[in-house]
Formats: sequence, structure tokens, C-alpha cells
Amino acid sequence: MIIADIESVFGIEKVNSSSAWSLKQFSDSLQCINVLTVNDAVIGFVAVLEVAGQAELQNISIHPDFHGLGYGELLLRDAIGKLSSDTEQLYLEVRVSNFSAIRLYRKLGFKDVGNRKGYYATEFGREDAVLMSLGVIS
Repeated sequence: MIIADIESVFGIEKVNSSSAWSLKQFSDSLQCINVLTVNDAVIGFVAVLEVAGQAELQNISIHPDFHGLGYGELLLRDAIGKLSSDTEQLYLEVRVSNFSAIRLYRKLGFKDVGNRKGYYATEFGREDAVLMSLGVIS
């Protein structure tokens, strides 16, 4: 991602997330975000942070006009393929109610490894997260 993509990425984040990242979070994370473009327009992004042999999927989102077309899977497969050769595990948290994301993660081989009670804020209180992991084969 380049600085010019931040407004587009932030716009996608705002329409898809009830607890959206701030512009500062995006600008602070430029080096770990990849964007997906169609006809020169940003339609999605993925943020993956790698540290000491592990990686965390911090955020992934596709513009609503492109939901259900396989772009999320394409973006995530690309991110997994770009992990450094010393990365052994990729972790993520996902809302227990985000059935389409959980289905995608399981399709790609992620396994449930735990729960985080009350991890996400909602307009009605707190929502649990499923912690998932993928063993990365280099």
C-alpha cells in the first residue's frame, strides 16, 4: 500500500467495520498492508504483521460492491504466499458472528485454537472472537 491508497482503504474499512481502524492506524501500518485493485480502483486490503516466526492477520476487508466474488480469498491466499520463509504460523481473531469469514478461513486450512471472551465491542455490548491458526509451509 502507498500513502495515496489510505483514503480508499479507510473508506472500505468504515463501511465494513463497526470498530474501524483510524487513519493513523492505516498510516502507521503502510508497510504491512497490501491492496487489491480492479480497474485502478482499490477494492480491498489485507494487513499482516510478521514477527519472530509468527504472523498475525490484523485486518482484511473487501468493498461491499465486490463481496461474494472470491476477492477475499484471492487477497488472503496472496498474503499467505508472501509470508517470509521463516514464518511458521499465521494467527487471526474473527467475530463469532462473522460466518462468511470463518467459512473462508476454514476453507484455507485455518483451525480453531481458542476463544477470546468479549474481544469485540458492539452496539449491544461485547462479542467473543474465535482465535484461529494456520501452519505455514515454506
